[in-house]
Amino acid sequence: MPPTGNLIIVSGPSGAGKSAIATLVLQRVAGVCFSVSYTTRPPRDNERDGVHYHFVGKAEFEALVRDHHLLEWAEVYGNFYGTAGKFIDDRLGGGEDVLLDVDVQGARSIRALRPEAISVFILPPSYQVLKSRLENRKLDKDYVIEQRLRIARSEMSHYREYDYLIINEDLESSVADLQAIILGSRCRRANRVGAVESIVATFGGLNAQNS
Repeated sequence: MPPTGNLIIVSGPSGAGKSAIATLVLQRVAGVCFSVSYTTRPPRDNERDGVHYHFVGKAEFEALVRDHHLLEWAEVYGNFYGTAGKFIDDRLGGGEDVLLDVDVQGARSIRALRPEAISVFILPPSYQVLKSRLENRKLDKDYVIEQRLRIARSEMSHYREYDYLIINEDLESSVADLQAIILGSRCRRANRVGAVESIVATFGGLNAQNS
């Protein structure tokens, strides 16, 4: 039986460092791919269509929802975001792990549909650090930063819903933590049972008597 990949959900407040951590993990860990979400928001200067997001218009997004192409979708900061279900299933079925960066609402929806998914919540070391990071990256106007901080307060209260917590104080340490979670998940019994049954068979099966 070929191995099935793991679905790794990563969430956390905007500015906590999810994208930076995920980018480095994808570069360093073989057999992991990133699920590119759909969004109706315009791309930022450094973002490329099909790499960071699939950037679509509202009508196209509504068609994706109507045709049941999305595993989950939600409205965030006035824009729509959604996760393609077929891409995830195809990659998992091929034995790849899939890394998915979604907000708290999206994570809850996916866990309800895929309870076997592994969930990771990434936190900043403090409110003050998060505020500084949002300001220093110079991507948003002041009122947007304030909005993100208000939402962050709410999102932080959901950390208990996740399997693993990473406090992103140091980027390299956080990357190592996520790598360990991904690699460790591959050793779970459910992931290895097919291979182990083949090995046990070489010993005569589980019911073999000692000779």
